[in-house]
Amino acid sequence: MPERTAKPKAKRATRAAAARATAVRKPAAKIKKSASASTAKPGADWREGTLARMRALILQADPAMIEERKWRKPSNRMVGIPVWSHHGIVCTGETYKQVVKLTFAYGASLPDPSRLFNSSLEGNTRRAIDIREGETVNAAAFKALVKAAVARNADKKL
Repeated sequence: MPERTAKPKAKRATRAAAARATAVRKPAAKIKKSASASTAKPGADWREGTLARMRALILQADPAMIEERKWRKPSNRMVGIPVWSHHGIVCTGETYKQVVKLTFAYGASLPDPSRLFNSSLEGNTRRAIDIREGETVNAAAFKALVKAAVARNADKKL
């Protein structure tokens, strides 16, 4: 009787392997979205522009101001919230559908002769400025408010 040799068994392809083998791969450039396209919301242009103008005023008022991004979460597209600090938190900037909100951590203890604060007025500690589309903020009064917040923080550190 002739000697039998075992034939190698053919590998069975799984459905997933078959799907991968037949899948059409797209170039990485077409798959990858730009960072601005993936994080920008429709209509976000005025909010980002307003926040950029307010950032510039904050840095003009106090060039030693530190800006950090904190509290990254899905609701803010994992970008975080800008937080400006000097001897402690001065203010935060958030963008919402209808407003750009600048919240001063200790705004209730700051003088506001120009009445810039128009939100969170009922609290004992913080105050906020809500800026709607098309509105402008008195630059000199805002800078004075930022300077007062920095001075308040410096006094509390002593």
